[in-house]
Amino acid sequence: MQVLRSGRIWYPVGVDGRVLTRRGLNRATLARQHLLARTGDDVATVVGHLVGLQAQAAMAPFVGLWTRIKDLTRDDVAAPIGSREIVKATLMRGTLHLARAADYPVLRSTLQPVLTAALEDVASRRGGVPDVPALVTAARELLATPPRSFTEITARLTELEPDGDPGVMRYAVRTHLPLVQVPTSAPWCFPGNPVWSLADDWLGGATEAPPDGAALVRRYLAAFGPATAKDVATWCYLRDLDAVVAALRDELVVHRDEKGTELFDVQGAPLPDDDADAPPRFLPEFDNLLLSHTDRRRFVPEEHRKRVFLPGLRVAATLLVDGSVAGTWTVERQGKKLATLRLSPFSPLPRATRAAVLDEAEPLVRFAAPDARAVAVEVAT
Repeated sequence: MQVLRSGRIWYPVGVDGRVLTRRGLNRATLARQHLLARTGDDVATVVGHLVGLQAQAAMAPFVGLWTRIKDLTRDDVAAPIGSREIVKATLMRGTLHLARAADYPVLRSTLQPVLTAALEDVASRRGGVPDVPALVTAARELLATPPRSFTEITARLTELEPDGDPGVMRYAVRTHLPLVQVPTSAPWCFPGNPVWSLADDWLGGATEAPPDGAALVRRYLAAFGPATAKDVATWCYLRDLDAVVAALRDELVVHRDEKGTELFDVQGAPLPDDDADAPPRFLPEFDNLLLSHTDRRRFVPEEHRKRVFLPGLRVAATLLVDGSVAGTWTVERQGKKLATLRLSPFSPLPRATRAAVLDEAEPLVRFAAPDARAVAVEVAT
């Protein structure tokens, strides 16, 4: 046992533990996210390591993978989606994610308390919880063959409960019946008005699995750590994780931040030096990197928070410079004639940084708009 000082307090720290600065935590998580250096791993491996990518916006997970994987093409992502190795379904925080099909059953069962609580919260504000078993049974029968849109599902539910709130009834089905979106030939595999399949049917067997909170914590730490139990809850919305982390304590490494807060980690996870190089990286809308820690200053300076986390629970597509969010971006199309990546830095970019950012931006806009006859990058001043 050694003793390290933080402010006026002396903390005992295990021999494997360290005192980590915010910059050190930044670099550790970036390394695990493949954002210090792109990986050569295949898409399914990376999706599994990241425990899924948030996918409300169809293009977002494609860009999230592009920024993490060397020489990625759209087909590299579309292929495992088409072969059902990757699915799009409601998971962490009750939001749509791309996840490995092999991970889906245990993720869904472990996160069911989150989905149940989400329905109860919505329903309590809109007239009360409906007859969930009856709605689920009706939806399951309707979805037996073929896959259906939620417009069709809603029509059936309204027949069953004419006086029910359609939005609450839809949400009851979404949160209590395991469903996956059916991919198409759309550019990002999923259209704006998708059809849904029973997960059991799509994956060719029962998708029931016992919940495993301990496995979820380990996987979170491998992808987002070092972190606190509260950070894990911020990422997935599960409650009462302190007990789960406490039960794992003997197998985890325990670090501390500069205030003495315990930070848990899996054995052997990378811990780069504070001065490790972090090249510019473009993150898509809703990237989980920005949503998975209680203290978002690990990546988002407090003065820029409102420019990243937008009204309506939206999260902007962002630019990382030296590991921190330094601007936002969009891609605008003029038909097939021109695609323009418009970058809005929060402050002027130094000349060398600007050159490195442009080196990332041009291939990104080509990835985002491969059918455009010309592409451009515009940097706001």
